[in-house]
Amino acid sequence: MGQEKEKPVEDQKQQMTGAYELVLYNDDVNTFDHVINTLIDVCEHTSEQAEQSAMIAHYKGKCSVLEGSYNELKPVNDEMIRRELKVKIE
Repeated sequence: MGQEKEKPVEDQKQQMTGAYELVLYNDDVNTFDHVINTLIDVCEHTSEQAEQSAMIAHYKGKCSVLEGSYNELKPVNDEMIRRELKVKIE
């Protein structure tokens, strides 16, 4: 009999809670102002939240900007991609 591989902790968390994260990745194309304005417009962040998220993504390479179900995050993900930001639902 074959052994089943254990799923990563993130997959187990998603199965148990339905929680996903929308992750913003750093890029060398968009200005801080564009990223901040997009986070305010699309994710409904305050200006302070948006600035902090932009800085974290810049210095750490990525930043979780929203949590929710896949269906909740998908339209936000699509709009951020339309605005040419690098994001992924994880």
